[in-house]
Amino acid sequence: MDFDLFQAQLSHGLQQAISAFQKVPGSAVLLRYIRSSYQNDPVRSAIELILILFFIRYLLSPSYSTHKQNFVKLREDEIDELIDEWVPEPLVAEKTALEEAESEKLPIIVGPTGPKVKLSSGRTVTNLASYNFYNFNSNEQIKEKAIQTLRTYGVGPCGPPQFYGTQDVHVKAEADIANFLGSEGCIIYAQAFSTVSSVIPAFCKRGDVIIADEAANYSIRKGLQASRSNIKWFKHGDMDDLERVMKSVAVEQAKGKKLTRRFVVTEGLFETCGDITDLPRLVELKEKYKFRIILDETWSFGVLGRTGRGLTEAQNVDPQQVDMIVGSLSGPLCAGGGFCAGAKDVVEHQRITSSAYTYSAALPAMLAMTASETVNLLQSNPDILTQCRENIKAMRLQLDPRSDWVVCTSAKENPVMLLVLKPETITTKKLGIDDQERILLECVDECLANGVLIAKLKTRPYAHAISARDGKWVAQPALKICITSALSKKDIEKAGATIRHALTKVMTRKAGSKMG
Repeated sequence: MDFDLFQAQLSHGLQQAISAFQKVPGSAVLLRYIRSSYQNDPVRSAIELILILFFIRYLLSPSYSTHKQNFVKLREDEIDELIDEWVPEPLVAEKTALEEAESEKLPIIVGPTGPKVKLSSGRTVTNLASYNFYNFNSNEQIKEKAIQTLRTYGVGPCGPPQFYGTQDVHVKAEADIANFLGSEGCIIYAQAFSTVSSVIPAFCKRGDVIIADEAANYSIRKGLQASRSNIKWFKHGDMDDLERVMKSVAVEQAKGKKLTRRFVVTEGLFETCGDITDLPRLVELKEKYKFRIILDETWSFGVLGRTGRGLTEAQNVDPQQVDMIVGSLSGPLCAGGGFCAGAKDVVEHQRITSSAYTYSAALPAMLAMTASETVNLLQSNPDILTQCRENIKAMRLQLDPRSDWVVCTSAKENPVMLLVLKPETITTKKLGIDDQERILLECVDECLANGVLIAKLKTRPYAHAISARDGKWVAQPALKICITSALSKKDIEKAGATIRHALTKVMTRKAGSKMG
């Protein structure tokens, strides 16, 4: 009896609800739509009903304030006191006393850079501090084409690539470099330093694994930092230690069953040591443990190999076995900017994801043309490299075997000769890093006083870039001597003797001052 009463009341309530709904304007149209939708597609009607219910629930849910009062309210005088006490961190670290002294003595060149340069003091000195290895900046053919390009295209494109900054000279330069290296494609950047530091985060993201050589240059380190990947380090140039790290990564990921992208980042010629990577062994390990290689050839492109193609040519490795070859168009090519060569997919991916490419103005047309011309000169005239290597041998004979104080850590083909104090000299005289920096700076000054301009390796950026996870590697202070083919063998030998005598004079003076 109670059930019949409930059913009657429910039926009466539904009739009243239907009657009230029918009085709403547009209710007949809505009913026809529902009936038609249900007959044609009941699943769709069910989804729409769920969405309607979710919308009603969202409207009826309580609102929450995003401005929670969970902070301490300060008085006006407390706010003023905090403002007065706040000191912003400097954008650039303050110079040390050694750097101040180095800046004060920095020579200023007047006029163009060449094998002989004129200083602001009026003296003319032998220039062994420039990356103008083949004296391309004095090549008349390149000068004429640079002037023509400047008159045709102007100073700069004033726009980013892929928008209105890309010009036909950029496309040609990319094609010339790709053909020169033997890779599928190439992309050029406007700045050499930001090339590798932008390529790395374009492919490596948070959660990926990167294994890097502990002696990697500062630009690579900034790229590793920007990628936020899981960074692991291996001992400099130690392929056995690299295999150990790669194996541990492979085992760790096999246990976790988590697939991530894995990269090895290293240099062809190391900026801080001058030695060469064992690329054939690196490619072998890459294939064995399924890694990708990012090879920074900033200092080896245009230097190593019979025609200057870099480490792949020097060690007879197929360039397509290296996933990404990064290089510089400044230095020996006397242009500007950088490049990354690899498979077409690798190149095209950078055109939309690489920050230094998409958010920078394109390389000036004159520099792109210069890069094409110098690449063609290297390819058609390998004797240019031969002359430079003869001068490297001549300089080595004057310094490495004949000096009691320094040893050259650079590879025999490297035109940038790095001279570090011998281990026994450091141990005997108990020289720390700062002591070595001061001695080498004095050597630079002594050489300049005798008519030879050389430089000192900048090691401070590496000291600031190294963190606890980087290990204990520190760049050793070194003299940096840049050889050029524009000088005769006699000039090179004379300059080498000057450097050797300057080292002897400084070290003898140091020994005498300690005895006194």
